[in-house]
Amino acid sequence: MLNLSVVLEDSARECPDRTAVVLGDLRMPYSLVDTLANQVANLLSSRGIGKGDKVALACPNLPYFPVVYFGILKAGATVVPLNVLLQSREIAYHLRDSEAKALFCFEGTPELPLGERGHAAFREAVPTGEHASDFFLLPATPFATESGIEGVQTLWNALDGRPGEFETVATAPDDTAVILYTSGTTGQPKGAELSHQNMLMNAIVSDEMFQLAGDDVFLATLPLFHSFGQTVIMNAGFRRRAALVLVPRFEPAAALTLMRDEGVTLFAGVPTMYWAMLTSIHADGTEVPTTLQTAVAGGASLPVEVLKDFEKTFSVPVLEGYGLSETSPVASFNQPGRPTKAGTIGTPVWGVEMKLVGPAWNTVEGEGPGEIAIRGHNVMKGYHNRPEATEEVMKDGWFRTGDIATRDADGYYSIVDRAKDMIIRGGFNVYPRELEEVLMTHEAVSLAAVVGVAHPAHGEEIKAYVILKGGAVVTEESLIDWCRHNMAAYKYPRAVEFRESFPMTASGKILKRELR
Repeated sequence: MLNLSVVLEDSARECPDRTAVVLGDLRMPYSLVDTLANQVANLLSSRGIGKGDKVALACPNLPYFPVVYFGILKAGATVVPLNVLLQSREIAYHLRDSEAKALFCFEGTPELPLGERGHAAFREAVPTGEHASDFFLLPATPFATESGIEGVQTLWNALDGRPGEFETVATAPDDTAVILYTSGTTGQPKGAELSHQNMLMNAIVSDEMFQLAGDDVFLATLPLFHSFGQTVIMNAGFRRRAALVLVPRFEPAAALTLMRDEGVTLFAGVPTMYWAMLTSIHADGTEVPTTLQTAVAGGASLPVEVLKDFEKTFSVPVLEGYGLSETSPVASFNQPGRPTKAGTIGTPVWGVEMKLVGPAWNTVEGEGPGEIAIRGHNVMKGYHNRPEATEEVMKDGWFRTGDIATRDADGYYSIVDRAKDMIIRGGFNVYPRELEEVLMTHEAVSLAAVVGVAHPAHGEEIKAYVILKGGAVVTEESLIDWCRHNMAAYKYPRAVEFRESFPMTASGKILKRELR
């Protein structure tokens, strides 16, 4: 017996009155989160949904998320978290591909009518049968029992009269706890099956690694439907018995205010969040929070200039790490108690191995570069119903990531770039991240993204998209000339486009495919 819900149940038993979730003026103790999760489990059980079944959850960072997430796990079912920005057609694809039998869906807003999209998708994906009515609306108005969608139950209506006690279904360590869908940069998204052991071990290792002091407050700006926020913030936070300050939508000034007002001790974010908060502080003179003890970066490579600026501004070291949905997600980190090396993703976490491999799975010795391969307790079971896709990336327990890296003499890895993002210009390999790091040292550049664009002679040409610092003025010609003097002749961008902002995913990653 091993069930990921133990991270909630243990804390609710030992510290029932401790605050688990904070949203505005709402403070929910661990006992209440656990009781509501038990009611969700009873609801699913009454509908014949349990071990082996899949249940989808489409919800931003609201108290509904942990309540439903752990309720699904307690029932023995598998959680399928969905990106809240998906359109109806995309939601329907995820429901069909995962074979979901139920959907808990946030009502949304007029600007983001998630409930309407989700209901339309559910009717399309589950048109008939015993589970056709298992669509539950998570109302925008807290505790509302009336639904704005005809024939649809709200969560509170469905939970009315359900017992607050539930005996968690016995699941095995290798049973699938969560199916996390990849972003689908090439082809349709694939669902990575992660076991209870995968997810629980990753939460435990993350919690132990950060060496927190106790009575912690975590700022949950990362989407909980994403692997980073789910493991490092929610699951590790609940195991830590921390209070999770939920942020449904990240805004830098608001996040900084919450840090100060709630006494946040741990912040985990993607690079664009770090950049946005620093931009807010430098532009508006926003007061710097003083309670922050631990800062964690992941999801994409953190520009060294941003890392240095954050550490100087907040007087807190940034622990940069690395992982993927397929690895639960944490695989490596610059870990407390060891030297931190800026610009690296650190060393493998406890119980995890990493190596560099070539195209034919041959081991690359020395510095590399090579493609990162990972083996350990964190590696997924495989892609749901995709044996061929699984076979492409897994061999003898090793998972190849698609990320190109180098490794120094101390075993620290440094991401060069995504293999798919590499630019081949006139036969030369060019890694965008290297150029972005150089561009970020220019006095006028606030953020940069480099991509390859089609070229009739060179195959690909190099283009830089740039966001300038407030009040900075620089021309395309002068910036290209600066690059010419600071980069090799085959590397420097031949075109620069200035932008006010970049397209980003819900988790804050820059969407380079849209820039292309």
